[in-house]
Amino acid sequence: MISLGPLNFLERLRRCPQHGGMKYRFADCDLDTSAHTVTVGGTPVHVEPQVFDVLHVVAEAAGDLVTYDELVDRVWNGRIVSDATIAARISAARAAVGDDGKAQAIIETVTRRGIRWVVAVTHETDHAIETQADFAVPHDVRMTTSSDGAMIAWSALGDGPPLLRAGHWLTHLERDLTSAIWGPWIARLSRDRQLVRYDPRGTGMSARTCPETSIDRAVDDLMAVADAAERDAFDILASSQSAAIAFHFAARFPERVTRIVTIGGFVQGTRVRAPADGNALSDTMELMIRQGWGQPQSGFLRSLGTLFMPNASQDELNGILELQAASADAERAVRIRNTCSYYDETDVLARVSAPVLVAHGLGDSIHPFSQAQLIAAHLSNARILQLETANHLISPREPAFEVLMQAIDQFLN
Repeated sequence: MISLGPLNFLERLRRCPQHGGMKYRFADCDLDTSAHTVTVGGTPVHVEPQVFDVLHVVAEAAGDLVTYDELVDRVWNGRIVSDATIAARISAARAAVGDDGKAQAIIETVTRRGIRWVVAVTHETDHAIETQADFAVPHDVRMTTSSDGAMIAWSALGDGPPLLRAGHWLTHLERDLTSAIWGPWIARLSRDRQLVRYDPRGTGMSARTCPETSIDRAVDDLMAVADAAERDAFDILASSQSAAIAFHFAARFPERVTRIVTIGGFVQGTRVRAPADGNALSDTMELMIRQGWGQPQSGFLRSLGTLFMPNASQDELNGILELQAASADAERAVRIRNTCSYYDETDVLARVSAPVLVAHGLGDSIHPFSQAQLIAAHLSNARILQLETANHLISPREPAFEVLMQAIDQFLN
């Protein structure tokens, strides 16, 4: 057992800036970077991610000039964008907070130079997320053995009803805690419940050498972790390929599963649901992995990352690529991807009796929204949640994250 002491665990969480947010107040508006929300006169206003980022950057400058180059660097990660695109996002940012280009009462344009805030702005640190982790101390990583001898690393955080996160591609029990993506996920999901996590066989902190990788072995691994955590019945959170694993498990062991939440899940792998396109996609992803794995700046690997998170910030993209390389070597990553690409668990769904929340990004390019529709259509007790995002890995920065978390809380409570 590897134990991380309380001070070490909390210190690492609190040093990681993505675990805290900032609330900016100006005029009759509030901008909350943790919840990724904008309210005007107490009423929530929907804004697109880039429009939110424009507001965030300018509010953060608190009256100092934000040059157009700085804006492009922060909002578009330095990519080449047209003047018309920049102007459109600034215009949308003004409209969101009740301003316009003629009045410029909140955001002022400095001709040919940039923009700046022209109203008083106050801010305060939002500790809501980082303090959620206080109850999770101490953090222990433990080992259990699956039915065929594979050694699986697992961990439990928080207190309350159990939520078991089915293993998916790719995680690392320790590094996930300070990940720009998974850190806020873990903190939020372990609030008022016990979140049980594990690294799939051959990845993360699980033993890197292991027997075969298959859906049957993945089901056995989930059972091994549930037994090690001494949980007879529990809710399951399943992302991506682990949705098929969760359904397979629930069909075999219905008495062990209370409810299931899937996020970006699928039951038909890419080579099954549309062989021609799916084979091309899978072959391309395998090439990207073999050519760029372990090289975060590789064009191959960054292209792979943007398939999973087209709207990722630069920090998020760097973090997810580094995390994936730490979780598995290229050969293991390819093997897992190939195994999942042949999944076809559609027939299993008829034997799943547990209530299921099927959440899926409308623009998910890795596993399309049609897979969510297929899943919900074949389940006896399912509700579908459409998320306004193109990301397969949902960023805590985007509005879809808070929509999803609220839906999960309502479904599991």
